[in-house]
Amino acid sequence: MSLTLTVLGTASPHPGPDRPSSGYLLRGGGAEVWVDAGFGTFAELQRHTDPAGIDAVWISHLHADHSADLLAAVYGLAYGGLTPPAPIPVHAPAGCAQRIAGFLGRPDAGFLSGTFDFRPLCDGQVVRHGGLTLTSSAVVHDVEAYGLRAECAGRVLAYSGDSGPCAALTGLARDADLFLCEADITEHRGSERVHLTPEDVGDTARRAGVRELLVTHVGPALTPEAATARAASAFGGPTTAAREGRTYAV
Repeated sequence: MSLTLTVLGTASPHPGPDRPSSGYLLRGGGAEVWVDAGFGTFAELQRHTDPAGIDAVWISHLHADHSADLLAAVYGLAYGGLTPPAPIPVHAPAGCAQRIAGFLGRPDAGFLSGTFDFRPLCDGQVVRHGGLTLTSSAVVHDVEAYGLRAECAGRVLAYSGDSGPCAALTGLARDADLFLCEADITEHRGSERVHLTPEDVGDTARRAGVRELLVTHVGPALTPEAATARAASAFGGPTTAAREGRTYAV
């Protein structure tokens, strides 16, 4: 019944060599959930599990660096012999299926129903897969976006998705054992707050009382090491840079 997080990708806003975009494999309570499907993460998912056997996909928002590899998954699951025994639930913002269909030049998304079962996210939505409970919380971004709180056997993982500083994110992370959080930008410019600086990340973790901070989705103006050091200074607690291929116990 342990809860673990395997990092598939951390890059923002595009993949680099050996560094896919955002994606994670969450395991707990007998369930496996692919969390975010950024560029290159479907290939990495196959290093760790059979994609046909996962219990669900959860997508924070529809920016391509968090969702585009659903297209690769369609090719693998529908045409590449990785056939799932039943359509895989995909918890994602409304319109996700239509985006995939549009890319393939199809007038509607009905042809995807044998592969994926799309289920629109909403604020406060709670779903269970095995012994794993997933709660979605709307956060501040420039499109519809959600953070995730995953709970299993008394352990809690919080994930920011893409978010600016907001009370919803602090609430989502409250008392989490592990807080996986983006640190995309080095500073805010203008009044828009749709991403987090490392200091925002550390402040949020401190206010939420999280046990451990895991920094991810670091943008091109920063290195993961620099972002993590700055976040750690603001947090004052255990802080680590998320690394591709590593599995973290929650």
